[in-house]
Amino acid sequence: MNPLKKIGFFSAFILPVLLIGGFHLGGLNLLLIHAFVFVLVPYLDFLISTDKTNIPENEISNISKERFYRFVTFIWVYVQIGVLVWGFYVVAAFTLSFWEWLAFTTGMALVTGGVGITVAHELGHKSDDLEQDYSKTLLMTVCYMHFIIEHNRGHHVRVATPEDPATSRFGETFYSFWWRSVTKGYSSAVNLEKERLQKRGIPFWSIDNQMIWFAIYPLLFVGIFTIIFSFFLGKFVWEIPVFFFAQSFFAFSLLELVNYIEHYGMVRKKIDGRYEKVTHLHSWNASHMVSNFLLFQLQRHSDHHAYAHKRYQVLNHYDQSPQLPQGYSAMIILALFPPLWFKVMDRRLEEWKEKVGV
Repeated sequence: MNPLKKIGFFSAFILPVLLIGGFHLGGLNLLLIHAFVFVLVPYLDFLISTDKTNIPENEISNISKERFYRFVTFIWVYVQIGVLVWGFYVVAAFTLSFWEWLAFTTGMALVTGGVGITVAHELGHKSDDLEQDYSKTLLMTVCYMHFIIEHNRGHHVRVATPEDPATSRFGETFYSFWWRSVTKGYSSAVNLEKERLQKRGIPFWSIDNQMIWFAIYPLLFVGIFTIIFSFFLGKFVWEIPVFFFAQSFFAFSLLELVNYIEHYGMVRKKIDGRYEKVTHLHSWNASHMVSNFLLFQLQRHSDHHAYAHKRYQVLNHYDQSPQLPQGYSAMIILALFPPLWFKVMDRRLEEWKEKVGV
């Protein structure tokens, strides 16, 4: 891979720099991270042509094994934990106005949700124990650890079917989708874990139940830091748990926005009572260069669903995949305004349906 492209995957680290720098500069600079994600990145995506180049087949195996790409994601785990703990310090030691608190909290969510969950998603698909543990650690920081169960064993099996909570339906607003995906996604994870335990002859209420631990770990995490900061500041720092759960809410809502975009209106055909195999035709694709660097090529989502084991650096672009008009940063804004979303996306969805004969 081109060395400049390899460096491009470090662009995600711009976000924590902007969050920290914006806080110390004060005032409207708290919105630097928001301006970068939702103004500058879409503008650069529009300005710079899409990158539709793919890794040659004979190089995929070697590039997949390069430690550099795993190193970038591993480093992110430590950066995110450090930035979040620094955030605890900020809300505990400084008096913020409501708008400053909101800007800081949503800015933190862009770090933990925008990039953090993306990295967790990448690592959570791998069989290596360390990568699995790193994925769970990142998801713990946004109170969404069940995602690793529901996404891998639920969403990837049921994607583009009515049975999948994380597939948005034609004509469904993001706000309706958010409630359905969050609530049914969680209950699906509970059921999937229950099935796993039953197959092993283990009762649901046992220490082997991952869902129980997934509920406990975030509470332990924020509880420990609340106690530590309260001890050193000589008062109960209630601001830390409020901040932690608020940024978690915004972070996993950002994930659900991405879920909404990725499969809007996608439907797999039923053949002889069974759904057809997932292919690169069942996910919206975007090969916009800047936002793909920022999101570790998550936007080449069609190839990810066709071949979930593939590492982010070797995901392919397919011209045959349904194409988003812009990268995720711009489409997230559009999804928040349903009339605009439907106006832009419904026509593209109808073209896709005609193409695949749904």
